[in-house]
Amino acid sequence: MDDSGFLFENQSPKIYTVSGLTEEIKDLLEEHFDFVWVEGEISNFRSPSSGHYYMVLKDEKAQIRAVMFRPQSRYLKFTPEDGMKVIAQGRIGVYQPRGEYQIILDYLEPLGVGALALAFEQLKKKLAAEGLFDEEIKKPLPFLPQKVAVITSPTGAAIRDFLKLIHRRFANIEIIVLPVKVQGDEATAEMVEALDTVNRKLKVDVIVLTRGGGSLEDLWAFNQEELARAIRASRIPVVSAVGHEIDITISDLAADLRAPTPSAAAELLVTEKESLTERFEEIRGRLESHIKTHLTHLHQRMILLSKGLRDPRKRIADSWMRLDELHGRLLRLIDLTIKACQKNLVAEGHALLLHSPIKIRASLEQQIEFQRRTLILMISKGLKEKRMALSHMEERLEDLNPTAVLKRGYSITRTLPEKMILRDVSGLKKGDQVNVTLAQGELDCQIEKIRPSRK
Repeated sequence: MDDSGFLFENQSPKIYTVSGLTEEIKDLLEEHFDFVWVEGEISNFRSPSSGHYYMVLKDEKAQIRAVMFRPQSRYLKFTPEDGMKVIAQGRIGVYQPRGEYQIILDYLEPLGVGALALAFEQLKKKLAAEGLFDEEIKKPLPFLPQKVAVITSPTGAAIRDFLKLIHRRFANIEIIVLPVKVQGDEATAEMVEALDTVNRKLKVDVIVLTRGGGSLEDLWAFNQEELARAIRASRIPVVSAVGHEIDITISDLAADLRAPTPSAAAELLVTEKESLTERFEEIRGRLESHIKTHLTHLHQRMILLSKGLRDPRKRIADSWMRLDELHGRLLRLIDLTIKACQKNLVAEGHALLLHSPIKIRASLEQQIEFQRRTLILMISKGLKEKRMALSHMEERLEDLNPTAVLKRGYSITRTLPEKMILRDVSGLKKGDQVNVTLAQGELDCQIEKIRPSRK
């Protein structure tokens, strides 16, 4: 073969097998494209339970498959989505069984916004949709906590600022510091464990989760889903005081109260002792004034009551006269009651003489016998009507019995093998198998001719 690609008489072509050609293409591609950067838009993104990420990277003119395996995907701070424009770094790989090539990704970053910022917004949106940040579920803080647990780094400026302000404002509060990492890969797990420890083992009034300022990367441990869920699961109110006032973390949104700085957390938790003293003095003054007013009122009432008790003998004499009057009225009432009873007894005696008990009994027996016969007649009539109605219902049920319909010459036709009942010939064709149920027995038939009904 010359440079033009034509074969000459004594030359023989090199013939590849499919696998051999694919193997050679694989070697060429993987050797020349072992480290590439690609910009494109994600589509057909999939994330199965294996933890691998599968997607297509595309632009206006072409597309290429891409995969990021779990050892790399678990370090991504954000979740890829369809339509997201990204910069990807990886190597070309060829999948020989299908002769397809793809990019095996080692790195992925969204265009226009950092990966951490995107991951923050994605997690914020997800937890907000679950109601994790709703104000209605947040617990109130105690007015003046007696014991506070602080989860933070024991050597950072945050704990020094917090303790300094607490002791200056109200030195009688007990502070328990739980030392944890507040930055790095292990920080989130340590803070979650500390929250669990406080809830299980310590009797405190409030928990403060705090650290000083830093970059988004420095504060990233406070933007993790597991920490947000641990905060919401806490039975003790949680205050989040992370970074500076402009720093907002997921833990701030999930906490029962967000403080812009560690010092602000101390101010929100504890009222200054001087302010409390002034408030107590104000309340004490108001209480003393109220007590004095009440005592004055009681004194005036005692004066009025004492005027009515100046001559107790007169009040006793009046009471004796009132008692004598009531005694006389009671005697007269008893006398009238006895006379009325006597009169009623005489009247009832005359009535008994006029109506002999024997006559009364005979009359009652006659009435009972009449009522008995009437009741028997009513019961017999009701039973007869019920029997007739039952017989009528049995006849109607028999008419509705499919077997009775079949006995009158009808049949039930079903398709085979589905055994769906046929109501018309639509959907049937010559050669179809059907089953015909008769009053006694069944027929398996084959359709020879179809005649639609005439309207």
